[in-house]
Amino acid sequence: MSEIVNKVQASKLITVDLEKLLDGEKRITLDIRNFLEEGLLLREKEYRHHLSEHDWSLYRNVWLSVTCSSDAIVPAWAWMLVAIHADPYAKAVIFGDEATARNRILREKILEMDPEVYRDRFVLLKGCGKTDIPPEAYLEATRVLKPVAAKLMYGEACSFVPVFNRKKRSIR
Repeated sequence: MSEIVNKVQASKLITVDLEKLLDGEKRITLDIRNFLEEGLLLREKEYRHHLSEHDWSLYRNVWLSVTCSSDAIVPAWAWMLVAIHADPYAKAVIFGDEATARNRILREKILEMDPEVYRDRFVLLKGCGKTDIPPEAYLEATRVLKPVAAKLMYGEACSFVPVFNRKKRSIR
């Protein structure tokens, strides 16, 4: 009787699901409009007071994106003050909306990947999922994986688009 061989496990194919990089990474957006007079006017004394009274512990271990949804003119120092208050709690303080934070998380997680895991393997960057993965994430993953992967593909195992194939060097 022959041994049962798991062909999927034995194959060189590794699927990378960029959506999974977001798992467990909580994101919150803080709109500083609420710290402005009538949502538009930044008065330094009142602004500093709002910041000092705000419960910054709400952002413990989250990726905090900071934005202003009104047309207020917000000086650079006002954003700096938010960073001063939020930094002891948040994983990161990011200027922009939730999508900007998602993109930053993906980029940092991709850069944390150990490329050697993918050396000489066929790598499939999963293409479908519940979360919209931005093109920037695929671009960054390609940049990180191209030097080590034998083949790079996009899509699903049953239907993929070849993106990169390292040619084997011939010995003369």
